[in-house]
Amino acid sequence: MQATPSTKPPTQDLTDAEFAELDDLLAATPEPFEPLDAVMLDGYLCGVLVQPVLIEPDAWLPHVFDFEGRPLPDDADPVWRERTRTLIQRRHAALTRTLAEDGWFDPLILEPDDFNPPRTDDPAASLNPVSQALMPWVAGFQHALECFPDLLELPEAAVDLALARLYRHLPAQTDEEREVVATLAKEHPLPTLDDAIEDLIVIVADLSDLTRERRFKVETVRRDEPKVGRNDPCPCGSGRKFKQCHGKG
Repeated sequence: MQATPSTKPPTQDLTDAEFAELDDLLAATPEPFEPLDAVMLDGYLCGVLVQPVLIEPDAWLPHVFDFEGRPLPDDADPVWRERTRTLIQRRHAALTRTLAEDGWFDPLILEPDDFNPPRTDDPAASLNPVSQALMPWVAGFQHALECFPDLLELPEAAVDLALARLYRHLPAQTDEEREVVATLAKEHPLPTLDDAIEDLIVIVADLSDLTRERRFKVETVRRDEPKVGRNDPCPCGSGRKFKQCHGKG
């Protein structure tokens, strides 16, 4: 009897309890490493996924456990390491699938009541409450682009506009950035957190669509010269068969 090939079920996204567990696991990263938290991780993973090139886990994972991308020590708790990596990669797989299949995803955003407001001397205090809620997620996305600048190097006005719409939720550092934020607030207001989250999702989905062709482009390797058969004359001009000359071995 011929066996019917099994269809592998899609990777299950994290539950609320697993997101909380992941946040605790990341916080347990040994010193002196500086890990992302679960919300920043979510933005970071999206920043990795919308790149115009495919980035392997071995390249992006170190920047989750440490801002500088330093590798974890060999003596790090193997059980902790494996569980943390498993949850991270499940979220990465779920985001990959939903962006590709639905053009949509559910970002991990804390409600304003779930985080402590910034101190008055914190640059984030200049942000409105909606942007304060989105700032950790967007900071994680920005971290991905600082680690992997391929998206920034695309000569696409659509990329610049999309990033401006995301980075409006970060503290402005220059007069030019403040002007951009003021223009967006006037021309594209986001009065509620739901409005801002929907805008964030659309931006990331649009960036994913914009870079998808480049990301999955397969370069065809072409020969400069026709393939030489083993019984054909050797192209070196010796007069011998290729297999008896440069085709030996």
